[in-house]
Amino acid sequence: MADPNGFLKHTHRQTPVRRPVDLRLKDWKEVYEEFSKETLQVQASRCMDCGIPFCHNGCPLGNLIPEWNDLVYRDRWRDGIERLHATNNFPEFTGRLCPAPCEASCVLGINQDPVTIKQVEVELIDNAWNEGWVKPMVPDVKTGKTVAVIGSGPAGLAAAQQLTRAGHDVTVFERADRIGGLLRYGIPEFKMEKRHIDRRLEQMEAEGTKFRASVNVGVDITVEQLQEDFDAVVLAGGATAWRDLPIPGRELEGIYQAMEYLPWGNRVQLGDDVVDADGQPPITAKGKKVVIIGGGDTGADCLGTAHRQGAESIHQFEIMPRPPEERAESTPWPTYPLMFRVSSAHEEGGERVFSVNTEEFIGADGKVTALKVHEVVMKAGKFEKVEGSDFELAADIVFLAMGFVGPEREGLLNELGVELTDRGNVARDNDFQTTVPGVFVAGDMGRGQSLIVWAIAEGRAAAAGVDRYLMGESALPKPIKPTAAPQR
Repeated sequence: MADPNGFLKHTHRQTPVRRPVDLRLKDWKEVYEEFSKETLQVQASRCMDCGIPFCHNGCPLGNLIPEWNDLVYRDRWRDGIERLHATNNFPEFTGRLCPAPCEASCVLGINQDPVTIKQVEVELIDNAWNEGWVKPMVPDVKTGKTVAVIGSGPAGLAAAQQLTRAGHDVTVFERADRIGGLLRYGIPEFKMEKRHIDRRLEQMEAEGTKFRASVNVGVDITVEQLQEDFDAVVLAGGATAWRDLPIPGRELEGIYQAMEYLPWGNRVQLGDDVVDADGQPPITAKGKKVVIIGGGDTGADCLGTAHRQGAESIHQFEIMPRPPEERAESTPWPTYPLMFRVSSAHEEGGERVFSVNTEEFIGADGKVTALKVHEVVMKAGKFEKVEGSDFELAADIVFLAMGFVGPEREGLLNELGVELTDRGNVARDNDFQTTVPGVFVAGDMGRGQSLIVWAIAEGRAAAAGVDRYLMGESALPKPIKPTAAPQR
């Protein structure tokens, strides 16, 4: 603990300032301004190095948070990144995208603002990249064992890097045309620029991991070929079966799932030739009245994307009531708090509408023109309509951002014959092995829709299970035990 009085001297939490809205809406770059080293070190000094650091429990990866907070304060940045990389393969991803359950469980947060853990994390890794400290870690000994990783999101990449470093020959298969999974095509550029993925993939390739994009396993490669060519398989394809809204009018043109919409914005930023004469992709919000159904992170991603494309108006619907301004009594410390949050996209405009349910899409000439909506209240755990609250809202385009119900069963999973849980996720044992010997599962495919930090933790844990299966023992860390229920 570098400064025993740090949390007493510096009682105010500071985070980076977001660029002015009118400026950032003109580009797709990340929204935050630079954060000075001196300010960061002051914030790191607020860490109390608690006797029982609840931040460890809040973080699925078990990040050594008090240690690298102390090292940053002492200006020992290289030691700090070594501590951070000891538990987290991709802190540049989590430092930008994780909602920071570690901060929610920070002991200082009981009666003050918590430590800015997430910002210390991202500054540590960004500094390490700038200093050239992030090098390939090539294994000294090769095992001769081969592993296929299906899916290149955070869980698949984490498993692949751990297994490659253990000496196995690892090939990552991705059905999209680029590696990265939801990191590549689900996360907008303004939340994480894709250069962060690209330089990490360069490191992994230098370590020996092979990547094969545009390969749909179960279609382009049969399950029989897969099991014949590889000694073990890791399923990391995510929970990509989206939740739909089967109400009257759903068939109308202009109603899209969020993941039908968001990838186009990323493709434009990646330089793909997908735009029309006006520079717009096939699905665009430009000049349109937009309604987003779903109030979570994916809905906010649609919101920020629609702003940058030049939407005429945007409404974001959420069936749940508006959360309280402060931590709700139902989510006491150290649990993740239910409270009202304003993302950068919300700050940019649009209207958030809570406690509403869409009962019908209205259209003309086969295209959506409005939504028929009513207010709801929750009684006895169920939503009930508020009589007399019906209204219609004009819409040219609607995005469904209501989450995902689990992995896609058709194709690979059915052909492998893995068993599923009663929640529809892939069942696994304590080593993350499915009911099919030699086939393992990590991330949302086995856990259900969850956080990026859980995906990386599961990828690391599954890698330890694979290594033990192939070699009889493993020195790889196993940060968590499997669970089918998403936790937040």
